[in-house]
Amino acid sequence: MITLLDGPLGTELNARSVATDLPLWSAAAIEQAPGAIAQIHEDYAASGAHVHTANTFRTQRRTVGNQWKRLTAHAVKLARDSAPTSHRVAGSIAPLEDCYSPELSPGKASRDEHREMAQCLAACGCDLLLCETYPIAEEGIVAVEEAVATGVQTWVSFTAGPDANLMTPSELSLAGRQAVDAGASAVMVNCTPATKTLEFVQALNDAKLGVPIGAYANAGCPEEKIGWNTSSRGTAVYAQLAQYWIDAGATIVGGCCGTGPSHIAELAKRFEGLLARGGATDASATGD
Repeated sequence: MITLLDGPLGTELNARSVATDLPLWSAAAIEQAPGAIAQIHEDYAASGAHVHTANTFRTQRRTVGNQWKRLTAHAVKLARDSAPTSHRVAGSIAPLEDCYSPELSPGKASRDEHREMAQCLAACGCDLLLCETYPIAEEGIVAVEEAVATGVQTWVSFTAGPDANLMTPSELSLAGRQAVDAGASAVMVNCTPATKTLEFVQALNDAKLGVPIGAYANAGCPEEKIGWNTSSRGTAVYAQLAQYWIDAGATIVGGCCGTGPSHIAELAKRFEGLLARGGATDASATGD
């Protein structure tokens, strides 16, 4: 069975003319445009997604200050209220600095901040914790350890970045092994160009991690015409690339930056009859 994730919030907010200026990025919309966030969650649900990631990617204390708990709780509530009750809500735990700048990572010194975010998301009632878009293993493993310590199911996703060169496939699969040893129950690659994601999925499959593996890629450069501006050709190309990931062992798929509800709808159409309902992963789909 295939678990279908939703797509991005940040770039989708931008596509709907909602400001996503740095440093708050998508977090600013929690107060400024909560209706837009709710509508995006609803659109992903209508498109066929069964796991909905709350808009907590940039609600860490170091980014939004003392209001971080309130914004985090509000983001989780928006996701919960907008998704069908049978669907799962994931709390996003992101790198503390730029996900494309591994040199800025505080590494093991990130533990306290990841602990407080994980505990807050667990207290907010998230069904799973998604440690996502880590370009470096060290901080990603710290986040996984703190998420697992809450007792909530924990998934992790690493990124090779916009040029697919921040991690090699072997480095990403090694990070995956470390994450599983730390308690992660699924390992994925995300926010890597869709056209360059397959080799990372293959590496995860070859590593025989014993847990489900997956991918949710970004749309690559606009010239590839896979996303950023919706087109039927682009969604079809993305779905075909996702087919390759599934053929290579992925059982969790979705979308990242530059994709949108139409891409998720195309995935749901292509894999109709294979989708796990309620966002559950198939325990037998281990990627072995």
